Amino acid sequence: MEQYYSAAAWFTEAAARHQGGGHLLRVVLIVMVLGCALTGWFLLRGYKRNDG
Repeated sequence: MEQYYSAAAWFTEAAARHQGGGHLLRVVLIVMVLGCALTGWFLLRGYKRNDG
């Protein structure tokens, strides 16, 4: 029978496997920065003027 892990258990296991979670932290930070950039672009594109 297969075991199903929750997201928190998966992150905890991944962090423990890498002795401190350096790789996991790097991935999380990259995803956060990209997410913030995309969110900012999406919100700010509505302020563009069409003087056309």
